Amino acid sequence: MNPLLLGHRGARAVRRIAENTLASFEQCLDHGCDGFEFDVRLSADGCAVICHDSSNDEMTIAKTQSKNLRLPLLGEVLQQFAHRAFLDIELKVPGLEAQTLTELRKNPPKQRYVISSFLPEVLSSIYELDLDVPLGFLCETQHQLKGWRQTPSEWVIPHFDLADSKLIELVHAAGKKIMVWTVNRPERMKEFAAWGVDAIISDETKLLAHSLR
Repeated sequence: MNPLLLGHRGARAVRRIAENTLASFEQCLDHGCDGFEFDVRLSADGCAVICHDSSNDEMTIAKTQSKNLRLPLLGEVLQQFAHRAFLDIELKVPGLEAQTLTELRKNPPKQRYVISSFLPEVLSSIYELDLDVPLGFLCETQHQLKGWRQTPSEWVIPHFDLADSKLIELVHAAGKKIMVWTVNRPERMKEFAAWGVDAIISDETKLLAHSLR
């Protein structure tokens, strides 16, 4: 079975289009990917806005009203893409759990999706609110990766430097799925696909689709 092909913050390698925007997500799908990963933060007025960094245009997101940030909202992304793309919804901060579930109920994904986070407490909070929501545990270090069995996650999502065929076998043996990020070289894309990884995230969305389709 071929892995899901996902864009990192949309089609991040396309520099003329800003990452984590509706246009970048659209470009990612146009390149032939199945979906994309994107980042969600909380504005000062409690809105779920799409941005990777804690600030945007020198404005701290947590201290700025959403209308002044001019960033896409989670609801807008779900409304436009939930019916036609796999969505990896990464929650960067606590406090978004209930709102994210509410937005998903308004626009239930027709394709599969996952709510992911580096923060185990965020995943636990969502699990307590809804046992059926697919969760993903993000790992960037070996120390983080050691805790993958202790989270209520359907997906294990390590940086690709942490992943090998043995880890993939262990994750599958535990009844979970594995997604690797951010894989930008075609030889590594093909290697992970051959090892049976369930999803690959890449900046190079056109190259990813070309290499594995």
